[in-house]
Amino acid sequence: MSLITIKGMEFFAYHGCFKEEQIIGTKFLVDLYIEADTIEAEETDKLTKTINYQTVYLLVKKEMAIKSKLLEHVGRRILKAVKKEFPKINSIKVRISKMNPPLGGKINSVSLTLSLL
Repeated sequence: MSLITIKGMEFFAYHGCFKEEQIIGTKFLVDLYIEADTIEAEETDKLTKTINYQTVYLLVKKEMAIKSKLLEHVGRRILKAVKKEFPKINSIKVRISKMNPPLGGKINSVSLTLSLL
């Protein structure tokens, strides 16, 4: 079993409950943790036998481009899209961080972590 980690995917997106957030947008960071059996890739050295990182990135990018009010909604879509593309994934976890959220004070970020088994 392997743990594939893709950290620090950066996106400018328009997620948030406030109308202004969906107009102005802000920066988000996304981390993915994918647990999968990679023994075939280890033995064959073939990309088709493992999780393609570029494909995962493009799936995350596509979901981040869809406006949502809640990070929970974005996170669930990301998990479902990646799992659908790579059904042999044993478990997957996503962490979405919203940078400089408009909460009335200086806050570096807020984050949400979701898992799918």
